[in-house]
Amino acid sequence: MSHSTVPRSRAEADTTAKSPGASDDATGSGRGSPPGRLGLRHRFRRDRVLLLMTLPAVVLVLLFNYVPILGNVVAFQDYDPYISDNGVVSILHSPFVGLENFQRIFEDSAFWQAVRNTLVLFFLQLVLFFPIPVLLALLINSVVRPRVRAVAQAVLYLPHFFSWVLVIAVFQQLLGGAGLLSQLLRDHGYDGLDIMTDPNTFKFLITAQAVWKDAGWGIIVFLAALAAVSPDLYEAAAMDGASRWRRMWHVTLPALRPVIALLLVLRVGDALTVGFEQILLQRDAVGPGASEVLDTFVWWNGVRNQDFGYAAAAGLVKGVISIGLVLAANKVAHLMGEQGVYKK
Repeated sequence: MSHSTVPRSRAEADTTAKSPGASDDATGSGRGSPPGRLGLRHRFRRDRVLLLMTLPAVVLVLLFNYVPILGNVVAFQDYDPYISDNGVVSILHSPFVGLENFQRIFEDSAFWQAVRNTLVLFFLQLVLFFPIPVLLALLINSVVRPRVRAVAQAVLYLPHFFSWVLVIAVFQQLLGGAGLLSQLLRDHGYDGLDIMTDPNTFKFLITAQAVWKDAGWGIIVFLAALAAVSPDLYEAAAMDGASRWRRMWHVTLPALRPVIALLLVLRVGDALTVGFEQILLQRDAVGPGASEVLDTFVWWNGVRNQDFGYAAAAGLVKGVISIGLVLAANKVAHLMGEQGVYKK
């Protein structure tokens, strides 16, 4: 009996192993799925807890990011918020004007001045602000003592928690007409300076404020990328005779390149948003000619002047241009061999 049952069981095992249906069940891929891959139903069943955890965040994004996109129809209307039907305000009751608001935008010199100011601020911050977190992260990463490194990182990161009101107040006390710098110049027989109200230096002032406030945030991102670099690479480079500069150039910077490419793509996509609250607080001090950007232009025309259709059209143009900049920057990242925001 034992000799006859062994071959039968082996044959059944071989038949079961060769059966396509059994292979699908064993892998959990479902009928018609490629071997080694899970079917959609099985993936939902496996990750249902994670999906439930992310559901509130998805709902919030839909409500506050995607549903308001429907309001862009205002850009094609002569919108009046006081038009209502039985007491219920509706954008459906405002008359459509087609592309009239967009025509007004392209013929408005104030809009093009805001575009120029926005682009100049973006390029200044890209050239002067973006490399500073990289350099500071490399400097902090080279510090040997962990306590000194932690203190330096905390000091640089602290201004990120300050509001723009506090940041501007600090700069006012330092660079204003009655600030510390002006008092030192007057004490030594020179005329005082009021950099806070100078339209010619306003763009550099905005960049300096952004560096002081948000450089610490960028340092954390780059330090996290540096922490993933294997120490064996540095040891191998040192054994080959590479100096500290060579190790940074051939080991550290290549490790940071994917993160730098990703942040550059995101920064380019955010090029037309250069600090609404920061500039709005200082707009009256230097005048709209030097400080007006697209965000303050939309706010001034939409909220203050209540020209909602015109402001919505300007915001829609800004959004379309931003999407184009993201796609272009991501394409450049692909040409450089980096992943960017999404894969090819």
